[in-house]
Amino acid sequence: MTALDDLVNLLDLEAIEVNLFRGVSPDENRQRVFGGQVAGQALVAATRTVQPDRRVHSLHAYFLRPGDPTVPILYEVDRIRDGRSFTTRRVVAIQHGRAIFNLQTSFHVAETGPSYQLPMPLDVPAPESLADFKTRMAPYKERMGEWYDRPRPIDLRHVGSDPFSRNGQPADDQQVWMRADGTLPDDPTLHACIVTYASDMTLLDTTVLPFGMSWETPGMQMASLDHAMWFHRPFRADDWLLYDQRPISTGGARGLAGGNIFTADGTLAISVVQEGLVRVTQP
Repeated sequence: MTALDDLVNLLDLEAIEVNLFRGVSPDENRQRVFGGQVAGQALVAATRTVQPDRRVHSLHAYFLRPGDPTVPILYEVDRIRDGRSFTTRRVVAIQHGRAIFNLQTSFHVAETGPSYQLPMPLDVPAPESLADFKTRMAPYKERMGEWYDRPRPIDLRHVGSDPFSRNGQPADDQQVWMRADGTLPDDPTLHACIVTYASDMTLLDTTVLPFGMSWETPGMQMASLDHAMWFHRPFRADDWLLYDQRPISTGGARGLAGGNIFTADGTLAISVVQEGLVRVTQP
């Protein structure tokens, strides 16, 4: 079984009762549940209660408490509205009797109309020309420990510097190519949930690019606070996607960053904005 198979299974929630689902965390040595996992599972729970002719077009989420990776997560869905064109759901993730995450998401039937999008950045190297994770991070293998050898369901390739090689050099943006590391079924919901999972992997780190810093910086504390996504056009998570990210504001121990996700042919598929805790303590 591949790491992507494990991720697909992770997103396949158990239905416990009407509007109530249960998810688990991977058997990994983490202090808290990865935010992208909770967001992806919550979106799965919401989708299980929506008519099949509707696709997610936006989500807004708040990370309320650190998730405990050693116990299951319950997802309770509130069917807020079922309209003729739009469907709205609220999902609360619960552990130890307390909410750890809140998601509000909206679904829309397919419609036609005028179309415009921001253009894809020019002169971006092709993903095949960039080193994969293990090749790129080989010089830092000992520093990363078990994180280096851990199976990864998302093939992530940095354009330009990575968190280990910045060496205090400021930057205005960062770009990564990403795709699910394998072939997925033709289920648009699954593709949306996997990209939701992957969208949390690098965006918050973008907020400290102007200082030449990263999550690797001594004394750095980073955690997602809220996360928003807008799904514009069809895409496949197992095809290459360019995640173009830039900082918007950093201050007061919080950082805000935005990203646009393009398909390889230049189609703007998704827009993302995330705010997080960005606190630097004395090492």
